Amino acid sequence: MTLDIVITGFVFIMAMLVIFWRPGGISEVWPASVGAGIILLTGIVSRHDVANIIQKIGGASITIMATIVMAVILESFGFFNWAAVRLTLLSKGSGYRLYWYIQILCFCMTLLFNNDGSILITTPILILLLKNLRLKPHQMIPYLLSGALIATASSAPIGVSNIVNLIALKIVHMSLYMHTAMMFVPATAGLLFMSSLMFLVMKNKLPQTLPSAEYDLEETFFTADLHPDKTKKKRTFFMLKILGFVFILRCLLFVASFLAIPVEWVAVLGSIVLLLWRWYRLGTSPSDIVKKIPWHILIFAFSMYVIIYGLHNAGLTSVLVKACAPIVAQGLLQASLIMGGLVSILSNVFNNHPALMIGTITLTELNLDPVTLKIIYLSNIIGSDIGSLLLPIGTLASLLWMHILRQQHIPIKWKDYLRVTLIVIPLTTIVTLFLLYYWVRLIFA
Repeated sequence: MTLDIVITGFVFIMAMLVIFWRPGGISEVWPASVGAGIILLTGIVSRHDVANIIQKIGGASITIMATIVMAVILESFGFFNWAAVRLTLLSKGSGYRLYWYIQILCFCMTLLFNNDGSILITTPILILLLKNLRLKPHQMIPYLLSGALIATASSAPIGVSNIVNLIALKIVHMSLYMHTAMMFVPATAGLLFMSSLMFLVMKNKLPQTLPSAEYDLEETFFTADLHPDKTKKKRTFFMLKILGFVFILRCLLFVASFLAIPVEWVAVLGSIVLLLWRWYRLGTSPSDIVKKIPWHILIFAFSMYVIIYGLHNAGLTSVLVKACAPIVAQGLLQASLIMGGLVSILSNVFNNHPALMIGTITLTELNLDPVTLKIIYLSNIIGSDIGSLLLPIGTLASLLWMHILRQQHIPIKWKDYLRVTLIVIPLTTIVTLFLLYYWVRLIFA
């Protein structure tokens, strides 16, 4: 065992332990950046490697930050309060109906933004709504948990909804267009299965009839002269215009990918337009957004990739290639199931960022034909985006969700989480992997 393997292995394990433990509420950026600093100082990752890393994660990071900017802008427009009222009206007093509308909201927000942005949008909306309905904490948990799970898992259908997916796409030389063509149908069908299964598991804990709202959330926000539109009809039309703009921008990302135009250019342009729109309507300078953007995501992504690259340079990939080669040789279906399951396990142990990065780099070393590479890569995505949700430490989005709940003094215990995920996540992962295999066989037949 070489010294490089010992150093990188120790740094990786310690970084992961501190990220999961988070003593004193420390940000996950600190252990990751300290670990990356050690790897760089020891020379395990060279300057040339750093340039390669920046080239791989730069566009993905900029795209994600641009979409998070859009999510922050939505809050300033009063979208959270407006959406909470719409959900209340649509549910018509039915707790079951509210569950399904929450599922739709969380799915759409992830597709329009990304998994982290969706958590930042949907969790405050649901907390506003559920507190206004005067539900007790134990009655809130099924709605909050199911919403968070579907919001995070919904990053699977399109690659642009997750920063680690975008980085991995660059590694396997796969366009957003191709990812969506191969993944959207099976992943969305898998999410529908997941929502249905969660409903069956949680049904006894969902109130059949909802109490009346305590006050009008929409009027509470908009009567404070924070919005130029004073009537509900005008505000609804305005909110729909914003969502329509974001939807068109999302479509343009795929057009850009198809035409080989950097998608980050489109994302940044869209966020600038939305910022200027807000400035014009509300008179709010874009400077406040700088303070609200979670810049730490960029540092975390770079630092984790440096550590993973260190493991790669130290020889981990070579070991994994030898272990995975016999698996891939068993056949495409078996390889997809095993590799997707392996990434699921690694994601729950080490977080899905390093798990997918390691899995993707390993695939590129197996000398697979392009179609096989892409199918097994998409299996890894299913493991990373859905299978990783078995434990609350499997994704940054789920960690962020738990942090928001703690801030709002809503208790969530691991046993509450595991009662649902131990049943739902393994079954959903397996079903989605099968759906992917048969869908790809159909479109490539």
